[in-house]
Amino acid sequence: MSREPVVIRYFAWVRERIGLAEERLALPATVVTAGDLVGWLAERGEAYAYAFEAPGTIRVAVDQLHIEQDEPLGAAREIALFPPMTGG
Repeated sequence: MSREPVVIRYFAWVRERIGLAEERLALPATVVTAGDLVGWLAERGEAYAYAFEAPGTIRVAVDQLHIEQDEPLGAAREIALFPPMTGG
């Protein structure tokens, strides 16, 4: 069973590697946490596997709030995925 579609936004080199800025996807019921999402996305094809080859480095924001990868996505409407960020 799938949920309502959610907007997935990709930033920086994650976007460049996938070739999309965003997409709307219905996530399977097995995708519960942010880490589940990153793992599921990595299985969607070669570009996704490349973008998420180091899954632990990916930062996740749900409805504009950063969460850890072991936290649940809940009823997210928008999920943003970022590579590691550096300060400046």
